[in-house]
Amino acid sequence: MITVLSGSNRKGSETLRFAHQYADFLRKHTDQEVKVLALEEIPHDYFFPEMYSSKRQADSLRAVQDEFMIPAEKIVYVTSEYNGGFNGALKLFLDACSVREYSATFKGKKAALVGVASGRAGNLRGMEHMTGVLNHVGTIVMPNKLPISRIEELIDDQGDIVDTATLSVMEKHAVEFLEF
Repeated sequence: MITVLSGSNRKGSETLRFAHQYADFLRKHTDQEVKVLALEEIPHDYFFPEMYSSKRQADSLRAVQDEFMIPAEKIVYVTSEYNGGFNGALKLFLDACSVREYSATFKGKKAALVGVASGRAGNLRGMEHMTGVLNHVGTIVMPNKLPISRIEELIDDQGDIVDTATLSVMEKHAVEFLEF
């Protein structure tokens, strides 16, 4: 199974649009199950002082971890840029998942990183920071990261990604990740 994780908890995020498009490209080129995990759609009841105790972990987080993170052989992290890095909600989610079933959640998994930003760099700094975090937990990150810049110029009024060059690069990246 492959999980495509939309790493923003902002409702109606553009990050989720790009995550869904990436998932569609994966489905086009593989028979493996592909699931999209949107941080904006999950309960956020796992942020409390005792969250670092596996016995006190929120049931909602346990369910998300068991459905999307543990069974995934590969995970695509679509990360939006926040203050020159990746979203703090994503870091909090990863920290919370590290409390229970650490190895099953992270060790030896393969990851691809897609950065989205309204600026010019496509969240390059955030993807580098994310690489360090994932390497620390034992995840193998595909060296070819995909920065997508000026995202508001790539989407039409209906919210569809219409820039053909971006769609082409995303599809090639997805195929490369399947081969990784």
